[in-house]
Amino acid sequence: MRLPSFARRHPRIGLLIVVTIAVASWMLLRAPHPATESMPLAAAGSEAPKPAGPPWLYGRADARFTVVGYADLECPYCRAYFPALKRWIDAHAEVNWQWHHLPLSMHEPAATAEARLAECAGETGGHATFWQAVAWLYSNTRGDGQGLPEGLRYPDLTPAMQGCLDSDRPDAVIRAQAAEAAQQGIAATPALQLRDRESGKTLLLHGPVEGDALLSAIDLLAAGSTTVAEPAHSPDMPAGVAGDMPR
Repeated sequence: MRLPSFARRHPRIGLLIVVTIAVASWMLLRAPHPATESMPLAAAGSEAPKPAGPPWLYGRADARFTVVGYADLECPYCRAYFPALKRWIDAHAEVNWQWHHLPLSMHEPAATAEARLAECAGETGGHATFWQAVAWLYSNTRGDGQGLPEGLRYPDLTPAMQGCLDSDRPDAVIRAQAAEAAQQGIAATPALQLRDRESGKTLLLHGPVEGDALLSAIDLLAAGSTTVAEPAHSPDMPAGVAGDMPR
C-alpha cells in the first residue's frame, strides 16, 4: 500500500492512517454476511405455530358470548342456517361461533367423512381454513347422507392434510364432541348453546335461532337466566321444524 505524500512527510499521521485502515478491514471481515448468517433466523421463523383448536372458532376470540353450534355437514337445515348465522356473527362483534360436530346416524358414512375432512383442514391450516372447508362442503354436498358427488376432491388437499386423514386424530375429536352433545341431551341438528364468558353461564337454545331471537337470548343470559329458550326457526326452514333428528 502506497501512503500519500502528506503521510510520508508526517510519519505519526501515516501510522495512524495505517492503523485506522487495518481496524476497518478487520471489522468488515467480522460483519455477518446476509446470505449466510440470516438463513438460520429465517428458517426458524418459518415454522408456523400449531393452530389453537379444536374446537374451531369464528369471530373475535375475545368476544363475551359464544354460540356453540352442534351441526351435521349432511344436514340440509344446517346448510341453510350456516350462511345466515355467519352473517349475523359478522355483524355482532360481542359474539363468536364455536363449531361442534354431531354427525347423525341417518347421514352416515358421509357425515363423518366430511367432518373428518373439515377437522383435518383445521388441524393443518387453523381456524380460517376450517371454516373455508365447511363452506366448501356445504356448497358441494348433495345432502341428506348422499355426500359429495363421486370423483369430487377437496381442491386444497395438502400432503399434511392427507396425513391427518390417514390418522385417527379427527375421529377422536368428532367422537368427543358427539359424546358431549349426547350428555347434554342434544340429538338434533342444528342445535345451539349460548355461553357467557363473563358469568360462566350457559343457555340451551332449541333450533336455529337467529336475529332478534338470538339477541333476546343473549339479553336473558346476560341477566343471569339459564332458562331454556323457546323454539325458533330459520326463514329458510319450514315453521315448526327444529332440524334433523336421528331416525
